[in-house]
Amino acid sequence: MALCGWVCLVTGASRGLGRGIALQLSEAGATVYITGRLEKTLDQTAAEVRERGGHCLPVVCDSSNEEDIQRLFERIQREQSGRLDLLVNNAYAGVQAIFDNMGKPFWETDPAIWDVINNTGLRGHYFCSVYGCRLMAARGRGLLVTVSSMGGLKYLFNVPYGVGKAACDRLAADMAVELRQSGVASVSLWPGAVPTELVSQMLNSEKSQSVDPKFKALWADGESTELSGKCIVELSKDKNLMSLTGKVLMTCDLAARYGILDVDGRSVTDYTSLKFAVSQVPYLSWLAPMVPSFLRVPRFVLTLSGGHF
Repeated sequence: MALCGWVCLVTGASRGLGRGIALQLSEAGATVYITGRLEKTLDQTAAEVRERGGHCLPVVCDSSNEEDIQRLFERIQREQSGRLDLLVNNAYAGVQAIFDNMGKPFWETDPAIWDVINNTGLRGHYFCSVYGCRLMAARGRGLLVTVSSMGGLKYLFNVPYGVGKAACDRLAADMAVELRQSGVASVSLWPGAVPTELVSQMLNSEKSQSVDPKFKALWADGESTELSGKCIVELSKDKNLMSLTGKVLMTCDLAARYGILDVDGRSVTDYTSLKFAVSQVPYLSWLAPMVPSFLRVPRFVLTLSGGHF
């Protein structure tokens, strides 16, 4: 198995993307610690891992609570003799709040939404990274993956969401600068549209009536929750991993780099392809079937689209 002997930690793994990542890491042979706030849902993920023949250790941990985080890493250090090979910062608590406030401008929204979205999904990532990198840097190797999204580049959902995701990307990049001499790689991962259990529930609720139908369709036909896990497994094995440290990595790019298909055998939607870009423009969408799939939007164009100068 590709990751046999590895010790991994996935935060926020009781459902959704984190659960999918944990399943793939365990299938690759890793010992996987998973965290979440509810023991019941954590145990469900752990049971599924065991059904697939993997080894999983569920730990109830609130990623907005520093004491919980500190105890988590003390346990890993104690039980694994200081070994931690991979940390996936995935915990997030803002999905419900995003849907509950969809369409509201920031000044009409309770400002407490900032903490709901960014205490777990940004502050918690930093604290976990501090404690996790103390273990990895001491051994001179490791991989730190911070789950982010395209919301870090352009406006998406609301102000706190975009600011938090842009900060996650900057967090991964700046940590890479200080970690480089320690042999630990730090990257930001952008999954595509992923219809997690909660997102699917929200999109099928009465509150979603105001959501753009094209947006709904994109999520309905999105990536599985396990695709990101497949990408992380391959990334972990990459002999040129340090050449990628500090970068934003999209699951569609990693799928192309490593020849990955989704768990159901589907090809992964390339969100940077010219075909996809054209399909999203109402008056040009009819051209999409005629655009070759291999034509891609240059990365510098993506950067310029989010530029502020």
